[in-house]
Amino acid sequence: MSSRLQQFREFREKMNERILEQKNLSINRFFTLDGKAYEPGALDALTKEFAGLAASMVLRCDDCISYHVIRCKELGATDEQLYEIFNVGLIVGGSIVIPHLRRAAELVDELNTASADE
Repeated sequence: MSSRLQQFREFREKMNERILEQKNLSINRFFTLDGKAYEPGALDALTKEFAGLAASMVLRCDDCISYHVIRCKELGATDEQLYEIFNVGLIVGGSIVIPHLRRAAELVDELNTASADE
């Protein structure tokens, strides 16, 4: 696993834990709601992650994009599927999404390399 990917995962986990341990009811409820939104229901988890990824690209949130790319790969998304979702985000968000698309593509390559090394 690349150090950037490892740092992202470690920082996210550490800070989520730090935030949740404050026991702020509204924040904890929001985190729970966020997690439950991606659980399987009428749509499977991967479809929901694709929706989250497209929305994150349009909103230009690199942390969110990274999280959803990672989850999509964990749930079995192919590169071809991811690039179709990247295209949806690009079409909806416009050319301002391109820098985020570049970083997302780089992350896909890192995940593929990490997977090949395992």
